[in-house]
Amino acid sequence: MIAVVAALAVLAPTMTSAKQYVVGDGEGWTKGFDYSAWTAGKQFFVVFNYSQGRHNVFKVNGTEFKQCLKPLVGSPFTTGKDEIELETAGRKWYICGVSGHCSAGQKLFINVLEGSAAPAPTPVSP
Repeated sequence: MIAVVAALAVLAPTMTSAKQYVVGDGEGWTKGFDYSAWTAGKQFFVVFNYSQGRHNVFKVNGTEFKQCLKPLVGSPFTTGKDEIELETAGRKWYICGVSGHCSAGQKLFINVLEGSAAPAPTPVSP
């Protein structure tokens, strides 16, 4: 099962109208359901929406993320509707490479987890 835990900085790009999955389909979030089988064949991705030419998206490492540094190699995503598939487990970091944007909070950290159990939902206060 691949689950996505995202820490978003405000000004980070937002999700578009991608395919929405109801966890467990008709069974929902319940015990005794094979969530690993449920995720098979599904693709999970993030979409960065922004005004083309005003922003961009760089995939960076943890140090570059913390320091808001553009990578020395690699090109930015620049379409304004950049879809990035989350194919593998691990930490993923993205920043806007326009001067001052990352330091103003336009950056995104995603931790893609791999395991056999579905993630527990975040508790909601009454």
